[in-house]
Amino acid sequence: MKKTNVMMMLAVAALTLTSCASKKDLEACQTQNSTLQTNLQTAREDLAASKARVTALEGQLTELQNANRALQRSLDRSLTNTNQNNISIEKLVDQINESNQYIRHLVEVKSKSDSLNLVLTNNLTRSLSREELSEVDVQVLKGVVYISLADNMLYKSGSYEINDRAATTLSKIAKIITDYKDYDVLVEGNTDDVPISRTNIRNNWDLSCLRASSVVQALQNDYGVDPKRLTAGGRGEYNPLQPNTTELGKQRNRRTQIIITPKLDEFMDLIGQAPENQ
Repeated sequence: MKKTNVMMMLAVAALTLTSCASKKDLEACQTQNSTLQTNLQTAREDLAASKARVTALEGQLTELQNANRALQRSLDRSLTNTNQNNISIEKLVDQINESNQYIRHLVEVKSKSDSLNLVLTNNLTRSLSREELSEVDVQVLKGVVYISLADNMLYKSGSYEINDRAATTLSKIAKIITDYKDYDVLVEGNTDDVPISRTNIRNNWDLSCLRASSVVQALQNDYGVDPKRLTAGGRGEYNPLQPNTTELGKQRNRRTQIIITPKLDEFMDLIGQAPENQ
């Protein structure tokens, strides 16, 4: 009997011990499970935050890529414009250099023309007497030599016929014209504004032209100047040096000008071809 009781008591004790051990394990498992659930939730939250950051970064990356492409296009356009500008600048520099070269050439031509005119003028003035110089005015204006002769030295009063006193002066002028074969000669008649009334002279236009023609024919016929170099023209009363309100003014306006200029074709040969406009 005693033995049986002892066995039963041992069995109850073992069962009690087993029950206690299982309860502790369960509580431990529950605690561990709770911890794992908390960690899982935290991991899920971290994952969601990471995904959000990745999405934001991807958006920023797209914006940066678009901006980079825009900058690249702008850079390409700038490089293209720069190359075009460089080409334009080089072209402009070439044009400026050509223009400068042409200007230097013109200066050389002008200097040559001025030198010839100076020699021509000096030779002419040296050949004229003091009395002739009082009635002959020699000037160089813009590369052209002007020899102005008073009408009372050249012509008979109110006439276009050359008087004997003019012969010596015209011969000296003809000598200069003959020596300088690269020049053309324009003889230009001028009058005052006093009307003229003659049977064979209608007005001052006629008188100025007839006087110029008389000088041209004298240079050709009496002094051997090549007529191909000569031109006769009249300007009547419409090219006055002074107002025709005084007798002195009228006297100054009654004149014949012998204008000596470089031949046009010779002058163009000296200049050469101008650079083409770009």
